Amino acid sequence: MSRQICLKCQYPMIACLCESINVINITNEVIVLQDPNEVKHAKNTVKLLSLVIPQVKIVVGETPDDFASLISFLTHTQKAIYVIYPAKESACMDDIKPDKDAILLFLDGTWRKVFKMMSLNPWLNDFPALHLNLDAPSQYNIRKAPREDSLSTLEAVALSLQAIDKQNNINPLHQALNAMVDKQLQFMPEKARKRYDK
Repeated sequence: MSRQICLKCQYPMIACLCESINVINITNEVIVLQDPNEVKHAKNTVKLLSLVIPQVKIVVGETPDDFASLISFLTHTQKAIYVIYPAKESACMDDIKPDKDAILLFLDGTWRKVFKMMSLNPWLNDFPALHLNLDAPSQYNIRKAPREDSLSTLEAVALSLQAIDKQNNINPLHQALNAMVDKQLQFMPEKARKRYDK
């Protein structure tokens, strides 16, 4: 028997997050380039991100052909464009302070997949890369990451929006993430759950 899915949040009914979703509007244009393997990953945060910020654009793919429409759009826009990625030559977002209408590109996938996506898409190097000034570890502790500066895509978007404008209310993003983490922990055996105690 297939699981019942909530028609509103698209999570299984037993993990419904509707009560924890508070929609917000933003002035920046957020575009997520998502690795195909992440689309149906239960712990992926991009679906959650799009529930809180419905205007987020998600483009699934790996190669320039997959992103052809996006590349065309970015070529013709007059807005500033930034890739949020901690490359060696990236600048700190706090120092650059992008405009409130700038386009922010995020790559969603494992570190290995994101690195591969950057390698396969040299057109991304046409835009300045920015990294975040992290003063606290990721709260998304139910998914393993090889680096201490790892963030979920939702967290990266939240911190980017706050760096651009301190008045941006990013609390709904963190509230939704915490709710999802709590739901995931509920379904884990007690022994496994202890590994993720905050």
